[in-house]
Amino acid sequence: MAEPHGRRVLLAVTGGIAAYKSAILARLLTAGGADVTTMLTEAATRFVGPDTLAALTGRPAYTSLWDRPGEVLHVRLAHDADVAVVVPCTANVLAKLAHGIADDLVTSTMLEYAGPVVLAPAMHTGMWTAAATQANIATLAARGVQIVGPVEGALAHGDEGLGRMSEPEDIAAAVRAVFEPGDLAGVRILVTAGPTHEPLDPVRFIGNRSSGTMGVAVAAEAARRGADVTLVLGPGTVPPPVGADVVHVETADEMHAAVTARAGDADVVVMAAAVADFRPKSVADVKLKKESGVPELVLEPTPDIIAELGEAKRTGQILVGFAAETGDVEAAGTEKLRRKHLDLLVANVVGRAGTGFGSSTNDALIIGPTGTVGPMQRWTKGELARAIVDRARDALRSVT
Repeated sequence: MAEPHGRRVLLAVTGGIAAYKSAILARLLTAGGADVTTMLTEAATRFVGPDTLAALTGRPAYTSLWDRPGEVLHVRLAHDADVAVVVPCTANVLAKLAHGIADDLVTSTMLEYAGPVVLAPAMHTGMWTAAATQANIATLAARGVQIVGPVEGALAHGDEGLGRMSEPEDIAAAVRAVFEPGDLAGVRILVTAGPTHEPLDPVRFIGNRSSGTMGVAVAAEAARRGADVTLVLGPGTVPPPVGADVVHVETADEMHAAVTARAGDADVVVMAAAVADFRPKSVADVKLKKESGVPELVLEPTPDIIAELGEAKRTGQILVGFAAETGDVEAAGTEKLRRKHLDLLVANVVGRAGTGFGSSTNDALIIGPTGTVGPMQRWTKGELARAIVDRARDALRSVT
């Protein structure tokens, strides 16, 4: 991986205990040839001193909008950076970035900044898994922000869990990756994401718990790496990513039509959507009234989109499927990969805390045609998206 020689890195440090690791990150980036400028929130200065960062980078470290009277500091810092990195990104700063709050040097500069962003969140497990934090993460990921971590490990106050900041070496690698040429330039990728809603009447539907976060993360990762991305997005709570051509759908039939119309031109198809397996056989024209009693619900199967794609797959096309399982994940995933004629399958655990629908992490493994590609492990959805895109890229290269 290429070092960022001559690249201008804006390193923002916020007020978490992991702030001390920002000094290690600054040293790694500077040793790699980057020109690193640092800025700190007031809270960050309680954990690491600006003089430390200035000594490591050879450049002033800023703590206030008023550090350089006579110039608009946050505008200059934003315009003079090739990449911005926020470590450790606390829940508070994460929320401010998601909602455009600009009340200090760091948040004002980040709101003005328009280039690539790398965030390394760090907080206690409860704060990380809170619905508000996960909504903020989804918003930022959809904008193309690269999220690194958090990981499992020791936390403040002697606790253990998910929320520890990734190591500086991993964050530095993510920064270096920003400057590499897009490895998917010219590749056409079709991604599906989110649930489908199958109507019962004009106001009710049958659906599932999918938010679309996983598929949107895959689309964002592929777009960031230069692919020509089309995202067929079901009704969910996650906004679509920057850089993708988005097709909004509601039902399985609509998703089927959108996918089959576009799949033939795609080099890679990633079917991350949670498409309903069944729908009501008949849909009421008017709202079903409670006073009329419990309606008889007769279901019928929806189109098996991925099976059709597997049957029609052209030579050289890569087809990636997902399997959400509660039992023997590897066995069920391997059987589905074979039966649906897939090249790769992501088998993930659902039905328990910390994985699957509505979670920031997935317990998953990636299966290829010759067996398991990697062991079962816990991934953030951003990490899993990168792994999926990496495997799809490698599979595509092996057949072209």
